[in-house]
Amino acid sequence: MERLMSTQEVRALSAPERRRRRGIITMGGLGLFALAVFAILPKEGQPVTYSFVLGDEWILIKEWIVNSKSAALGFAIASLLAVVLATLQFKAGKTVRLASAIFAVSFLMSFLSWAAAGKFIPFTGLLQGGLLLSVPLIFGAMAGVLSERSGVINIAIEGQLLAGAFVSGVLASLLHNNWLGLLFAPIAGALISLLLAVFAIKYGIDQVVLGFVLNVLVIGLTSFLYKKLLIPYQSEWNSAIAFNPINIPILSKIPVIGPILFSQSIIVYLMYVVVAFIHIALFKSKWGLRTRAVGEHPTAAESVGIDVNKIRFKNVLWAGAVAGLGGAFFTLGAVGSFSKEMTAGKGFIALAALIFGRWSPLGAVAAALIFGFADNLQGLLTITGTPIPSEFMLMAPYIATIIAVSGFVGRVRAPAADGIAYKRGGGSH
Repeated sequence: MERLMSTQEVRALSAPERRRRRGIITMGGLGLFALAVFAILPKEGQPVTYSFVLGDEWILIKEWIVNSKSAALGFAIASLLAVVLATLQFKAGKTVRLASAIFAVSFLMSFLSWAAAGKFIPFTGLLQGGLLLSVPLIFGAMAGVLSERSGVINIAIEGQLLAGAFVSGVLASLLHNNWLGLLFAPIAGALISLLLAVFAIKYGIDQVVLGFVLNVLVIGLTSFLYKKLLIPYQSEWNSAIAFNPINIPILSKIPVIGPILFSQSIIVYLMYVVVAFIHIALFKSKWGLRTRAVGEHPTAAESVGIDVNKIRFKNVLWAGAVAGLGGAFFTLGAVGSFSKEMTAGKGFIALAALIFGRWSPLGAVAAALIFGFADNLQGLLTITGTPIPSEFMLMAPYIATIIAVSGFVGRVRAPAADGIAYKRGGGSH
């Protein structure tokens, strides 16, 4: 590929501009890779069937059958055209987000056309599954936004998710009422956050170490109770049934989008509300202004009468409640019953989504969706069969996230006071 700029011009670029330039070069390399590996190297194509009907939604297009080689070629060319568009936008000093999105979709479809040659791909189901796998990640990322925007590092998201999953599943089983189980899930998460808040904010304990300790505590406690109670008395303690999907009238009938977004369980709908509320409140309310102030400049915030540690304490508790609600999805939103360490590191992936999303609610949601979709894609292709070894497919969620954020997240900077304990009247320490 031609160089985007001369050496003198490159030296004059700011750091974010250099990162975007490297990102465009990366996209160009991936586009050429798609053209060569997915489109040119295969000797002949096979039909790929994409299905766009999942249930009883209105039908816009039922199936799309394409030749794998031709489709891979077309989408690879589209990805390269997106690189050209990104280059033009970059030189004009404009954002390259639109071109990046076009490239991501085109590259993915080129890969999918190659990997699924001769296969049937339920495309709507693929997207719906990706959303479902993203739900606990999104709840966890929102918990991270609430606490870290306040200046408290929340490594304990994993423990908060697991506590919510355990309590919701057990109480729903004992009380034979999913709604009561769902009600107590955020309380369980908030109790873990209470420990985080007391030791991190009041006593100034190292927040990273404390978060890991809390995770180990919850894992050990739930594993012990699972072995002593849930296994021997499974019919009584661990027999909840997951919530049934709720179809929103008319909206659930919209082709493709309807079954993905509007034919979900109550926990998914609560996720929509939580994300919207946090995003609006964080940037449009007095509480949000104060939260961002104590996370960036606690000393200045105190000088205008804001009780820094009080806001941090409350926000950490709310963060735990949000994560606990997300933990309920593992049991009441998915399988019903609790299993040992069923969160499987999702709390740490949620933390990564938070960082990749630059501590922004919508950015964290986008990163979580990438993880969820890539995770579901590797599962589908492993089942249907693909030229790629299954071990490499398991890496897909993480590779996809790295590619997606490479060069386009700009300067990744945590809130200035994140992780720094604050002593009233004495500043941070």
